[in-house]
Amino acid sequence: MNFNASQVTMLSNLRMGINWRSWLKHGSNLRLMILVLWLCCYVNVGDGQTIGDTSKFDNSSVLYNSTSTLIRELGNKAKFCVKDRDTDWNRAFNFSSNLRFLYSCQKTKGGGIERRICGAAEMKFYLDAFLNKTHKIKNTEYLQPNVNCNRTSWPSGCEPGWGCSTLSPTEPVNQLQNHTQFPQRTENCMACCEGFFCPRGLTCMIPCPLGAHCPLATLNQTTSLCEPYSYQLPPGQPNHTCGGANVWADIGSSSEVFCPAGSYCPTTDTKLACDKGHYCRKGSTSEILCSKFTSCKRNSEKQNMEAIGIMVIVVVSAILLIIYCCSGKILTKRERRQAESREAAVKKAKAHQRWKSAREGAKTHLSEIRTQIGRTFPGQRSDHDGDTDKMWRRGDSSDMSKHSSPASASSAQSSYYDIEVDAAAVSNERASLEIEGNRVEKQSLPKTKKTRTQIYKYAYDRIEKEKSMEQENSNLNFSGIVSMATNTETRKRPLLELSFKDLTLTLKSNGKHVLRCVTGTMQPGRITAVMGPSGAGKTSLLNALAGKAVGCKLSGSMLINGKPDSIHSYKKIIGFVPQDDVVHGNLTVEENFWFHAKCRLPAGLSKAEKVLVVERIIDSLGLQAVRNSLVGTVEKRGISGGQKKRVNVGLEMVMEPSVLFLDEPTSGLDSASSQLLLRALRHEALEGVNICMVVHQPSYTLFKTFNDLVLLAKGGLTVYHGSVDEVEEYFSGLGINVPDRINPPDYYIDVLEGIVTSMGDSVGYKELPERWNRHKGYSVPSDIDTNPIIRHNFLKSRDLSHRRTPLMLQQYKYFLGRIAKQRMREATLQATDYMILLLAGVCLGLLNKANDESFGIPGYTQTTIAVSLLCKIAALRSFSLDKLHYRRESASGMSSLACFLAKDTIDSFNIFVKPLVYLSMFYFFTNPRSTFLDTYIVLVCLVYCVTGIAYVLAIFLQPSTAQLFSALIPVVLTLVATQPKKNNEAIRILADLSYPKWALEAFVIGNAQRYYGVWMITRCGMLIESGYDINNWNLCIMILLLIGVATRGIAFAGMIILQKK
Repeated sequence: MNFNASQVTMLSNLRMGINWRSWLKHGSNLRLMILVLWLCCYVNVGDGQTIGDTSKFDNSSVLYNSTSTLIRELGNKAKFCVKDRDTDWNRAFNFSSNLRFLYSCQKTKGGGIERRICGAAEMKFYLDAFLNKTHKIKNTEYLQPNVNCNRTSWPSGCEPGWGCSTLSPTEPVNQLQNHTQFPQRTENCMACCEGFFCPRGLTCMIPCPLGAHCPLATLNQTTSLCEPYSYQLPPGQPNHTCGGANVWADIGSSSEVFCPAGSYCPTTDTKLACDKGHYCRKGSTSEILCSKFTSCKRNSEKQNMEAIGIMVIVVVSAILLIIYCCSGKILTKRERRQAESREAAVKKAKAHQRWKSAREGAKTHLSEIRTQIGRTFPGQRSDHDGDTDKMWRRGDSSDMSKHSSPASASSAQSSYYDIEVDAAAVSNERASLEIEGNRVEKQSLPKTKKTRTQIYKYAYDRIEKEKSMEQENSNLNFSGIVSMATNTETRKRPLLELSFKDLTLTLKSNGKHVLRCVTGTMQPGRITAVMGPSGAGKTSLLNALAGKAVGCKLSGSMLINGKPDSIHSYKKIIGFVPQDDVVHGNLTVEENFWFHAKCRLPAGLSKAEKVLVVERIIDSLGLQAVRNSLVGTVEKRGISGGQKKRVNVGLEMVMEPSVLFLDEPTSGLDSASSQLLLRALRHEALEGVNICMVVHQPSYTLFKTFNDLVLLAKGGLTVYHGSVDEVEEYFSGLGINVPDRINPPDYYIDVLEGIVTSMGDSVGYKELPERWNRHKGYSVPSDIDTNPIIRHNFLKSRDLSHRRTPLMLQQYKYFLGRIAKQRMREATLQATDYMILLLAGVCLGLLNKANDESFGIPGYTQTTIAVSLLCKIAALRSFSLDKLHYRRESASGMSSLACFLAKDTIDSFNIFVKPLVYLSMFYFFTNPRSTFLDTYIVLVCLVYCVTGIAYVLAIFLQPSTAQLFSALIPVVLTLVATQPKKNNEAIRILADLSYPKWALEAFVIGNAQRYYGVWMITRCGMLIESGYDINNWNLCIMILLLIGVATRGIAFAGMIILQKK
């Protein structure tokens, strides 16, 4: 047997490609014999004809040149559907693993198939039939005339399923690579080989792509169709038979050449049934092993993945349930430990204070006895006095070890010593402190870690000591006042005096005067009550002084400590209690206080001092019994209305303000609660706080608690501004005397209302403002609009409070903890959101089974609408329900950026979990070709995008309007994104600006990338119709993220702008 040069080369390559050591490792002589027999059969077949003769042409190179031309032209003219030419060619035309169909064709046609395969010009001609200049898929059933098939020349090879050979068997090989000139191919026409297709109008064969099944057709005598294809035999040619496949196009035009679902086609001429435990999609080249926990019957198109979806949702639900239960137990356990430490500290502090009171009483009694003895026996001194003093001094040092061992007493005393040192180290007013009667410099004090019990003990020791001091000085005699004034343990606050002159407030809408020429002074350490009939401008005066007058023009002059500074320069030490109870209902009383204490107290204040502040406020407001109770909301009941009112006041007291404005703090409180609140405010005033409050009809006892009174008449005119003790004397001088058994403030308001008319020769109630101005020597200008306008510029006001509160990152940490607690207490609402998403995934998954012809576009469209709508409405709650809380906190100096970032960070949990919940049903019910990871990434970016849009709607719109737009926007924009964009530039631009277009494109591209081989033309047609580009997946993801970031920036800017306005 002789081998020519090309055969020698082939054998050499074969030898190099075989690992002979592995081949012959285990005595594989049989394998060697089989290889020799195969070579013999390959070289000599039939009547001595050499089928494998490749000296003139290599059949595999013909296939490569022909198919690579097709892919190259497709990549040049339709770049939007070809991502990687080499990869797409390998997946469509790489037959190197099995060339049996080529050898079969060579044998059937008697050799020379290289002259029957289409050249570059014919491939380009066929491809041009699909794509025109507008990238529109055209009908390829009838091709345009060419040199071989036209009106004058129509050989049998021009019929569908047939092909011919070139004229000369010695035609140069490079003629097949000519991109412009058709070869003459009209000789020896035969039926197209299996594994190839021959279009009508072309006389050459084109290899069917991988995933196709192109057998020879058989004539159906009933329909006269060549099955499985749909072409008929030409009339008038009785010798013409059915040939091979006639077309390869999109699945709608050539579904018969696609390997059917439930079967796989390893070669284009072979079809095998899918075995059990495997599944085969339409156009498959191999069977795919089913995953675990799935079931696949014989001839299965896809695996049954519902079980995996149920397992995923069970795992996710279990994780969420564990997080919820563990977090709840952690919070409960932490609260229990704090309560135990606090109760133990209270008992110790009260016992210690009782012992000290008893000791002081005994000392006082002993001193009185000594005094009596001295008076009875003048000039004599007892020898036991020194011993008695020593005994009491020993009692001072042994009072803490009365019921304990010496070691434990020393340890407790040392711990208490450390707490005193740590708590007083941040006090700027004291350079040293008194501990156990010794004066110690704070630089030399040791620093040790304090336990929770020690911190609470220090706080309650101080509270009990303050209570005893209040009882001692309750009579407020001269000695008591001197004692309070010289007490170094009372930390004084920066003193702020507010003075205003000709303060006038005018509505911008109608020019109505709410306040007119109000003049006065509010001094630190005093409680000023603002009273008057309805419409007198009491709340307007409070808002004007606090810089919160909105929609009004404020004129006159206002001084702070004699300087014309903006009130907003001191916002960190100014508290404002609104009339409505703006308190977080899903936090406990103590948590509300602690959040404000951590964010608004000085950053350098020790934890012991912060505990002291919080515990003092809780104790002074009588909220010990409900400190661990939720405040409550409209839907969920919590503490009572009176307790909520006191919590509302305590939020401002806990930050130790220098000025405190209160808008009707006693409204809705009974007499006992009002007196408790006023007692707490009196304690604040003793520390130098300037308190101004609006009250309605206070009792006489409360009325006498105030230091100053501002009485306004209707129209915002001042009737009285001075001491409470002098108000009756002033009105008596005007002939207005309060009758017996009548509350003075009630009587004065009745006078200003015009209800009391029988006042004798006294002045009329309309003349009272003028009388007051004459009494004080104020002059009322004829035109009050000529007064200078007071402008509170938020952006330009500089901080003059000299209080360094925690930085933004520290506040972000506090906000994060608070919002996390709120979300955990809204677990039922979160579970409802997840359940709705789960049901949406089930319903849409059942309605939209995976359809290879549509590439899953209907399911993705419905997914975009459903997920956008549900996630957007849920995200509205982050800002819609907390607008009032944010405005109050922002006005007090808290960081708006920390609040926004904390809310967005907590919402990020839902951004990652909600897509997982939805896909656990939708993905495993529809079972698309795209990977779970790709679909999950797109859905996460979509949820991130719509969450930012929800922030914008929640901040700029009212809740009801925001919900309406949240429902309309995804539906309208998705309809716009799916509209045909041909010859409509406006629709195209609007679609490019809408987020559903980019989400849909990312979904479709992720799925279309898995359609290759026989699906290539179908993929291109779908992308053309949709206007998508297979190379834009990363771009779509970036645009969705960019929209999310941009909308969050807009939402944050809206928060700032609306707060300033």
